[in-house]
Amino acid sequence: MSRYEFTCPECGQEIEVNESMREATLSHGCPVCGASVTPAAFVAEQQTN
Repeated sequence: MSRYEFTCPECGQEIEVNESMREATLSHGCPVCGASVTPAAFVAEQQTN
């Protein structure tokens, strides 16, 4: 499963997320401050099997 490092463009919070958490964050906004999020806020990390 893919892992991503999420950095909120508004509050600067950094969170490691998986694919489903990434999709939820894109749909609902930052889990900390609620700001709108774009795919650019995520950086892919190593793949896990």
